[in-house]
Amino acid sequence: MNNDIVYKEFLLFAEELVNESGIILKKAFKNKIEYEIKGDQSFITKYDLLIEELFRNRITKKYSNHGILGEEFKSHKTESEFVWVLDPIDGTAQFIAGLPVFGTLIGLAWKGKPLIGIIDNPVTNERWIGITGQYAKKNGKIIKTSDCSNINNAYMVCSSPDFMNKNELNYFSKIKKKVNYVQYGGSCHSYGLLANGRVDVAIDCSFAPFDYFANAAIISGAGGYLSKWDGDDVDLNWDGAIIASGNIDLHNQLISLLNKSQIIL
Repeated sequence: MNNDIVYKEFLLFAEELVNESGIILKKAFKNKIEYEIKGDQSFITKYDLLIEELFRNRITKKYSNHGILGEEFKSHKTESEFVWVLDPIDGTAQFIAGLPVFGTLIGLAWKGKPLIGIIDNPVTNERWIGITGQYAKKNGKIIKTSDCSNINNAYMVCSSPDFMNKNELNYFSKIKKKVNYVQYGGSCHSYGLLANGRVDVAIDCSFAPFDYFANAAIISGAGGYLSKWDGDDVDLNWDGAIIASGNIDLHNQLISLLNKSQIIL
């Protein structure tokens, strides 16, 4: 089996999925969005459910031996070699508010680790794709992460410090005091910007695999790093705090500031 051919097939299939979801979301975005609040106090719309159900049906029909882990429905065969990791609308709050920085995330795990990722922002017409350790593209063009290696010059993004507990806020403050600037609220769009070198650092807490798996593959493909705060690799069983950056020198500075050991390559 030629892995490159198989991976390309998976990517093409994932792009077919976000082509469909993009049509739905572009149309919905033109109107006021009705929503409900879930038990964890996050927002949900009928489009979150509609799109994830659409994806699940397509995946199980084409790859019946693959697993699925999504935000809105129960996990399916997550012990499988390949597991699709789905977030139909990352940034549902922004979607509801009419802010165009929301998107659809599709990741594919291989043996529990990020392999393939897509970030699709349908309203801004931006799509990032990537394969871990190989390459990443934005709208068909090869991209690379930033070469910023000095934390004092780094531009950082964060979804919101409101999701952090007291201990996490203490660690976050150490990073915030060192970087050049912090921008909040970009959701998956911020991780796409990190992949193509517009920002240097992304930091978040209370993330589940469907929040970061696609991002991790794209950022790795572009030459960057996404890890837990202790520098360890993420996997399908990890819910918690993550940090991403454009290169290993910067990443090690960040991990060190978080009072953890450096990454060993």
